[in-house]
This record gives sequence, structure tokens and C-alpha cells, in this order.
Amino acid sequence: MDKGVLATALGSPAPFGQSQFAFMRGNAFEAKVKADGGAELLRLLYERLGGGAPAPAGDVATPDLSAAGPEGRAARTALALREATAAGGWALLDHPMLALEVAGSPAYLEPDAVVVHPDGRWTVVEIKSFPMIDASADASKVGAAARQAAVYVLALERVAAVTEGAEVGHRVLLVCPKDFSNLPTASVVDVRKQRAVTRRQLTRLTRVEDIAAALPEGTTFDPACPPEELDAAVAAVPPAYAPECLAACELAFHCRAKSRAEGAVEALGRSVRGELGGLTTVAGVLAAAAGKEGDPADPTVAALRRAAALRAEALESAAVLRAGAREAASAAGAGAPEGMEGAAACR
Repeated sequence: MDKGVLATALGSPAPFGQSQFAFMRGNAFEAKVKADGGAELLRLLYERLGGGAPAPAGDVATPDLSAAGPEGRAARTALALREATAAGGWALLDHPMLALEVAGSPAYLEPDAVVVHPDGRWTVVEIKSFPMIDASADASKVGAAARQAAVYVLALERVAAVTEGAEVGHRVLLVCPKDFSNLPTASVVDVRKQRAVTRRQLTRLTRVEDIAAALPEGTTFDPACPPEELDAAVAAVPPAYAPECLAACELAFHCRAKSRAEGAVEALGRSVRGELGGLTTVAGVLAAAAGKEGDPADPTVAALRRAAALRAEALESAAVLRAGAREAASAAGAGAPEGMEGAAACR
């Protein structure tokens, strides 16, 4: 099921996506990095993660990974990884296909590249078009790249577990444009923390079969269904909306509208939701702050009432200051010499 098509059928299309210019620029940069059999990419990797192995030369293997469908490509990638590891040399796999089980169903992933070292280590390579200025890139973008690479590492570990002599490196190579040029530079990113978080999150996901079993009989997500029926079908799966969804899910605008209509505090962000404890609606939060609801002994309620009191005090002080300023201006205008009243008023 394409979530973008489903969102459009629900009347909440996702008006976002990478611009055509950014897409073309990213493809051009990746092609530059991988030109001449990946010579520049391998040079950058050897400089930062070479580890004592002989430098890559003209004998770097670049196996053909083409096959029918994602399952075929994933199988071909696994075979190429095993063959490259057994050969004991350098190998560059361009856009390999990896498989990872997510909530009981296979998900197919395509990293930019995976490099096999002569010692059997496998390194994920992520190529991004955002710049590294003075050897440093935007922290949020690097974090997103690290989380993405951690998923690839998890998928590779499944293949490495059945490949003799293979080991997946927990440090990935991030390749970006240098400063304001189109020349590639690279940085090593340790993704052990992101890998551990992702693995824990994957174990907590509800299996697709369990979700389907809990749905009412006859539920369908066919975009051709009437909007009311489709909306009811989507509502049967409880959403877990947060603002972060806007950057990754085509259904985020639909879920946000529902979340706002219900007054759910999740619409304000996960951090806010965590601070509010048992208060789950915006109306409940406002009522607790106003002293109309909630247990005064609850630390969250007490903090809200204290914040409301401070806000009221600040607004009252501001009103007094504005009133004083108006009185001073009026007095200055009344006491001005004849003919200067207009000038005082203009000031």
C-alpha cells in the first residue's frame, strides 16, 4: 500500500519532498564520488578506515548486483558479499539491496555503497549532498544520516552472521561536498548508539499480523473506497503522531489533523508529551493550569499552575508599564509650550 496514494485519497496529500534541483544535485555528486570505479570513494575510505591493509588498487572488485525484483537483488547482494569476503581483497558494492525484518515483514533497503575490506570487514558508505564546512556538517543532518546508516548495519549483520570471516564495521563513512565546492570529503561516524536504539525499537514493534488481526472484519485500505469508509478504516489503526512524522511519513498531515481535532498533546511533540505526565489533552492541560482540574499535589499540575501565575504576573506588569508610558506621554504633551503639542504627539 502506497501511503502517499492513501493520503491523497483521504484528502490530506503530503506537500513535501525533495526538490528536483536537489535530487539532480545529489545524483550528480554521487556520480562524481563513484566515478572511475569508485577510486575517489575508496581513497577517502582508505585514508580514514584503511586499518593497515594494502591500499586499494586497480584490482578492486565491483560485482554486478542486478537481479529480478528486490528479493532477487537482496539474494544477489548476499552472494556478492560472501564471494568478496572469501576472495580476501577490496570490493565495492554499488547500491546493494539488503533485507531486514520489520514487524514481521521484510523491508528492503538500498545503501549508497558497501565496501568489503581485505580483512573481511564491511563498511557502509553514505553519500550526502549537504556540505562539510571546516570538516564539520550540520549536526541534525549528520544525526539523521547516522540513524539511516545504523539500519543498514543491522541488515548487514544478518548476512555477516552466516558468512565466515565477515564482520560489519560500526563506523560508517559519510561523504559530503567539501566547504562550498563540489569536491568530496569524508568523515567517520560511529553508529553504535543508533544501532542499539534501532534494534530495541524494532523488537518493540507490533507485528503486522497482530495489527491485521485486531482490525474489524472486511477492513480495506483501497484508495478507491468512498472517503468516509477509507477514513474509518485508517482510524481503526491507532496513530502515534508526532511532529517528527512530517519529515518521513506521507500520512503525517492526516494524522496531525486528527490529533489536533482530538486536542492530543502529542501534536506538540514527544518531549512535551513526556513532561505532561497523565495529562493527555490540551484542554486538560489548560484546565489544570487554570486550577479547574487536576490534583494540586501532582508535580505536573503544580508546575503548570506556577507557570500560569508567572505568565499572569508578567502580563499584568506589562500592562502597568504600558499604562504608565501612555500617562507620561499625555503629560508631556499637556505640558509642552504652545505650538509643540503636535510634535509631542508625533513622538
